[in-house]
Amino acid sequence: MTTLLQRDTQTWRDIGGLHTAEEIAHQPAIWRALASILRKEQASLAAFLGGALANPAQRVILTGAGSSAYVGEIVVDTLNAAWPAQIRAIATTTLLTHHELYLEADAPTLLVSFARSGDSPESLAAVELLRQVVPGARFLNITCNADGKLARQGANDANTYNLLMPEGSCDRGFAMTSSFSSMLLAALSVLGKESDLARLETLAQLGEQALRDWSAPVAELGSTPVQRVVYLGSGPLEALAKEAALKILELTGGRVMAMANTPLGFRHGPKSAVTTESLVILLRSSKPLARQYEDDLLKELQRDSVAQRCLTVGIGGDFSANLSANLSANLSANLAADAPAWPDAWLAPLWLLMAQQYALHQSALLQLRPDNPFAGGIVNRVVQGVTIYGHDQF
Repeated sequence: MTTLLQRDTQTWRDIGGLHTAEEIAHQPAIWRALASILRKEQASLAAFLGGALANPAQRVILTGAGSSAYVGEIVVDTLNAAWPAQIRAIATTTLLTHHELYLEADAPTLLVSFARSGDSPESLAAVELLRQVVPGARFLNITCNADGKLARQGANDANTYNLLMPEGSCDRGFAMTSSFSSMLLAALSVLGKESDLARLETLAQLGEQALRDWSAPVAELGSTPVQRVVYLGSGPLEALAKEAALKILELTGGRVMAMANTPLGFRHGPKSAVTTESLVILLRSSKPLARQYEDDLLKELQRDSVAQRCLTVGIGGDFSANLSANLSANLSANLAADAPAWPDAWLAPLWLLMAQQYALHQSALLQLRPDNPFAGGIVNRVVQGVTIYGHDQF
């Protein structure tokens, strides 16, 4: 019987978590497949983008809802720092309600939509909004579903480019896992200043190592009941902390409360949420300056002795030392050669592997069905119940 993230496949099937477990575990393979797709489409993507990113007047909006919005938040500052173009991350859920704050009719605008299914009403409405408000707007759809409405409506539009993620990235489980990491890496690769597709292969190798070495200790961590989980991250990793916290909320059906913040911002009130039933997980930055601030907060949390446990994940962190000797010796040594010089946004998928597994095991601990923790339909895989209102009605 095949072992997958510390359970055999039949056990995952029995408890309703096989899809999610498989989709977490196959991410390195998805990243390799993504590299192959991008190599084939490199020329056509470059032709579509043209010199837009080098134009200071160009506006680029990275958009999506929920996890898809966090994709944009993780990559936006890295991309904006690399180009003269004005690049912003604005969730569809914000764009639809306050578009006048973000859109100008005469500004050249590229809307980059991140969408797992491409069927979310907000994603479709955001495209239509720009078509009406910004004549000549262009659209890059980074999506996992060729049959989704987003991809189909742009298929024959000269101002739209559909970049489809690899087969298997359109998660069957409730929570976004491989869809999230593939769209994130696609954005960095396609919109980055220098496209380095070899980096995807390196990440795939490191991801395989992380899955192998983290599997047992994360399963052990996930077997301990907890009431609250706090994820902390600096810079782009703040958005990763949001995504990691959302995975806990989703997969535990809201039974484990989770929050996200920055290490410096945490002291300004949110730290009051820490109790003896809380787990604090710090996502370590690759930037030495940020790690100094992170170290100070860790020492403070240790002195407080309130949290049930404090862990770190990332370069220079002691998650590996505390939970897996092999990880400390092997993965960290491999990362030292390549990853420290990389921006945090590029390393985010590695640290997310730990958070996804932890949320999965917490879901199993609560005897939920991880592939669909909301059997009653209170929350759905593709959002439902959204009424779209015309922007010109009010």
